Amino acid sequence: MAIRHMTRSGAAKPRAAAKRVFRSYGRYWAESFWARPRRLPQLRATLAVEGVEHLEKARDDGHGVVVALPHLGNWEVAALVAVDIKLPLIAVAERLPNRQITEWFVRQRAMFDIDVVLTGSGTGSRRRLSAALADGQAIALLCDRDLSGRGVEAEFFGERTTLPAGPATLALKTGAPLIPVGVYFGPGSVHRVVIHPPLVVDATERDISRVTQQLADEIETIIRVDPSQWHLVQPNWPSDRQ
Repeated sequence: MAIRHMTRSGAAKPRAAAKRVFRSYGRYWAESFWARPRRLPQLRATLAVEGVEHLEKARDDGHGVVVALPHLGNWEVAALVAVDIKLPLIAVAERLPNRQITEWFVRQRAMFDIDVVLTGSGTGSRRRLSAALADGQAIALLCDRDLSGRGVEAEFFGERTTLPAGPATLALKTGAPLIPVGVYFGPGSVHRVVIHPPLVVDATERDISRVTQQLADEIETIIRVDPSQWHLVQPNWPSDRQ
């Protein structure tokens, strides 16, 4: 599956890139288990941040912000950027079958000052996210895998699939800017956080499909910088299940 995804993403040597995917994913987990509150200053010192002004403007405008990320690098370290600019952050996470693992993820993200809303909470979670945006907070959403199977159809790396509706829906419903972000492993212990300009979202248009496609195009650009850091090894297109 990793080879298929590396081929789609345009990696020059898909098999070699697929091997690097698992090394990169291993680093993500190693850092997750290594991280402790006392080590956050050390982790923060490794950050190289580009485009923070886009988040600062969203914070100052007071409309909240929807941050959309792919499963790339150690995406969770981007939370430290939000903490540093005093932008409260909520993330939506998958409710896993194993309750203890779910609770571990919630504790782990709380260490990064990420408040977590779990999937499957129904209308209550949607109301909470809308209220958080109205209060000027940021919502972080992983946007390259449709866990629910009820997403929005879009072309992603040259093939039709479905992607989560959440980023476009929240941005259109609340008027919050939709900002794509990529997080990359650099050499040594460096983490590079690249914050892109907000997408152009016309709240009067109410076109979730158009906004989702616009986001898909931007996420493609983010991933193509280094596809081997893209930790998506599950089926993600209809043809993957054939």
